[in-house]
Order: sequence, then structure tokens, then C-alpha cells
Amino acid sequence: MAAENSSVTEFILSGLTNQPGLQIPLFFLFLGFYVVTVVGNLGLITLIGLNSHLHTPMYFFLFNLSFIDFCYSTVITPKMLMNFVLRKNVISYAGCMTQLFFFLFFVVSESFILSAMAYDRYAAICNPLVYTATMSPQVCFLLLLGVYVMGFAGAMAHTVCMVRLTFCANNLVDHYMCDILPLLERSCTSTYVNELVVFIVVGIDIGVPTVTIFISYALILSSILRIHSTKGRSKAFSTCSSHIIAVSLFFGSGAFMYLKPSSLLPMNQGKVSSLFYTIVVPMLNPLIYSLRNKDVKIALKKTLSKKPFS
Repeated sequence: MAAENSSVTEFILSGLTNQPGLQIPLFFLFLGFYVVTVVGNLGLITLIGLNSHLHTPMYFFLFNLSFIDFCYSTVITPKMLMNFVLRKNVISYAGCMTQLFFFLFFVVSESFILSAMAYDRYAAICNPLVYTATMSPQVCFLLLLGVYVMGFAGAMAHTVCMVRLTFCANNLVDHYMCDILPLLERSCTSTYVNELVVFIVVGIDIGVPTVTIFISYALILSSILRIHSTKGRSKAFSTCSSHIIAVSLFFGSGAFMYLKPSSLLPMNQGKVSSLFYTIVVPMLNPLIYSLRNKDVKIALKKTLSKKPFS
């Protein structure tokens, strides 16, 4: 009985699947995803840094989005890849709580940076004459500070609540990472407070950015419909379309995972859902924003055409 109620010192991550025949193919698949994520996000960061015509509020936020995507993919994917090549993927208690904190910090920060980007598009399309004053460097800095403060607050709320729990001797976590819901299943003590925090904090972290984005795009749509020029409408829509795609993928998969009762969402479905916002979204964001963005394409051509030592 004492062993059953003792706190564990390490966890074993079960991984994405326990079918031996899928381990190696999935390893190379997700290794490919990670390489694309790293190259895409670091490439976008480098492009924005090297090209002065991209030093605008829109690309300031895109720079930080790429940084966040790179970081939180790096927090999750390398440890996930180990599941495919090791018989038993062990993570220490401290390592698990650290991974949980940084994953939550970056994922919450992403939700708020997407809302900051929506506000930027609103200011650019609905109030173009005062855009420079509205999105001044000071305003951009304060918005970014708010993004990271909310990320830190959300991560601290969940991690502190998780640390207060006692975990049972059965330390097998049915996931490929240390996430909130799989860890709660391993607790010997009541998780009522944690579940309450999940609904409140995740509700804020998804609800506030979602409302901000919907209001911004409702005003943007209203403004676009008043544009008489077909070319002007097309340009305004193309400016926003990349952001709408990224927002839909991120918030859709996040809400599906966290805002449904765990009894209605089997853990296998939860793993698949979490793949979207932990692996797929960070990989797709640089592709969405570069392939659909004329300024980024021009910057890429300029950078590639520069001769060394010229």
C-alpha cells in the first residue's frame, strides 16, 4: 500500500503507438516533419532579420510566431522521436514538469500572438491612414510583452497545480509527451482543482484570442465589402487568408483536445488531435505564410541572389 501511494521519481511515455511495425516508418515521418519545421521557421526568422523591407509590425509578429513554433516543436518532437527507437522511453519527474511548463508557455504564447496578428491586420486594413501610429514600435513591444506574460501565467498555473499532486506507482503516461490530461490520469490524489484550472485557464487562453480574432475579422470583412475595386478586395483577402488558415488549424485542434470532457475523448483520439497543434501546425505555419506571401517570396529571391563577398 505504501508503494502504491508513493510519489514517482520518473515517468514512462507510452508513445504514439505500440505496434512494432509502425515504429521505424513513423520515426522517419516525424523526423521529416521536424526537419521541415526547423528549416522553415529558422529560415523565416533569418529572412525577416536580413531584409529591411520586412521590418514592419506584421513581420515583427511573424518573426516571433516562427520563434515560438520552433521552440515548442523542439520541446516536444525530439523526446517523441525517442519513443520510436527505445524500448522504454523514460523521463524524470523534473524533466516531465519542465517539458510541461515550456510546452504550455509556448502554446499559450502562440494563441495570443495569433490574436495580436489579427489586431495588426485590422489596423492595417480598417485604419490604414493611422496604421503607423496605431502599430508604433512601443505598441508592438507592449503587445509582445502581453503575449509572453500570458504564456508565463498560463504555464505557471497548470504546472504549479500539477506539482501539488501525488502520482501513483503506476507511472506509465499514455502519451508521447508530458501533457496535462494524461498526467492527471496517473494522480493518486483528487484532480478536481486541476480540472477546474484547465477549464478556466484554457477557456481564457482560447476564448480571449478567439473573440479578439473574430471581432478583428468581422470588422475587416465589413471594411473589405466596402471596397469597390475588385483588385483592392482581392489584395485585402489575400493579406488575411494565410492568418485565417493558421488560426483555424491551431485553435480547432486545441479546443477539440482540452474543452471536451475526457470521458468523451478517448486518449488515442487525444493523441491524434494533439499532433496537429504540436507537430503539424509549427511545420505548416512557415509554409502558409511564405508560399502565400509575395513579400516573403521577394525577400527569399533577393537573399538567394546575393553573391557572397559582393
